[in-house]
Amino acid sequence: MSDLPRKAVTRTAKLAALPLGFAGRATWGLGKRIGGRSAELVARELQHRTAEQLFKVLGELKGGAMKLGQALSVFESALPEEVAGPYRAALTKLQEAAPPMPTRTVHGVLEERLGAQWRELFLEFEDKPAAAASIGQVHRAVWHDGREVAVKVQYPGAGEALLSDLTQLSRFARLLGPLIPGMDVKPLIAELRDRVSEELDYGLEAEAQRKHAEEFADDPDVVVPGVVHQSDQVLVTEWIDGIPLSEVIADGTEEQRDRAGQLLARFLFSGPARTGLLHADPHPGNFRLLPGADDGEGPESWRLGVLDFGTVDRLPGGLPETIGTCLRLTLEGDAETVYALLREEGFVKESIALDPEAVLEYLLPIIEPAEVDAFGFSRGWIRTQAARIADPRSPAHQLGKQLNLPPSYLLIHRVTLSTIGVLCQLDATVRLRDELEEWLPGFVEAE
Repeated sequence: MSDLPRKAVTRTAKLAALPLGFAGRATWGLGKRIGGRSAELVARELQHRTAEQLFKVLGELKGGAMKLGQALSVFESALPEEVAGPYRAALTKLQEAAPPMPTRTVHGVLEERLGAQWRELFLEFEDKPAAAASIGQVHRAVWHDGREVAVKVQYPGAGEALLSDLTQLSRFARLLGPLIPGMDVKPLIAELRDRVSEELDYGLEAEAQRKHAEEFADDPDVVVPGVVHQSDQVLVTEWIDGIPLSEVIADGTEEQRDRAGQLLARFLFSGPARTGLLHADPHPGNFRLLPGADDGEGPESWRLGVLDFGTVDRLPGGLPETIGTCLRLTLEGDAETVYALLREEGFVKESIALDPEAVLEYLLPIIEPAEVDAFGFSRGWIRTQAARIADPRSPAHQLGKQLNLPPSYLLIHRVTLSTIGVLCQLDATVRLRDELEEWLPGFVEAE
């Protein structure tokens, strides 16, 4: 598949075949067991085949299907190690690449949106895409003034495909549940669907990127490429080189992992405080680790390059102060006040009564990284948290089912969880408390 399928019936048929494929492989597995192969070997092969089919289809379809794949990819670290391998390989492919659309289609969009003489805007333009995303792909080029640029071209029919995919995927979200223990996939799909119109609007994306680029222009730690040109379906920004975070995850040194993790946490919490916007698509394909501006080679000189501002949460006052206050009071053990704040914000519905001490006990393991000066994020730690919340027999699971996530916190919650997932993939030791004290309102008690 080399192009974004336009007909809804084609896309729907591919997605609808996924549940049948899952069932078929389960039957195949039973047959292998009867044939005498060990349950462990069969289970491993079953997981591998399931992962391959699921993410192959999601990647081929791009649109909302690939968007879901990328959103799920950051939670790979929560999977048990015996099944994480095949998923990790399939998910990583989605983070950086997807089948490209034909060159003639790219040229058609550029001619329609930039004019018949579009080539005159560029000194060079590479037809082979440098990267692909859920609704568009990126081409490397040289702008007419000599600047190296990234040209993001939206797939024709992307909006229709995005909505169609997410509607179809929501119909069998239950089958995707086992992919990520402790996570309900259906609200994630609903939230992605709600953001479709924003992500398709390159004008909004350009505005968000400009705001970040201006704010971080002289920042020693974070690099945001400037916007060069924008029109419907085409966005031209400055090109930045660097090591994709997916490569740091796969092969990075301990120093690179720790530095990338620290800067990722810094950007997550400082962004809303400095720009009033939360970058809401924190999968590894959207970040680069760059050498220092002074050509320094030490870990402290490396910087974080941030790409793709198509999805942002607008937070004019920064992150809600309630988050920082609840975090601080939970660490202090003030169960009653934390519970009262959670009720006030709608995390506990009025119709439900919970034991404040039980709520505190539920929260403390999750916020462990904020309790110490430096915390080692790892797959083992996040698996423990996922298992605790996913196990129907555990008190944490029973209590978690009674908590509510107010709509205004939904995107913040997803971005925070996604970032933690990436930190665990990085296996990074991060001084998270430093970033919370510096940037999170309410975390430090006002004097």
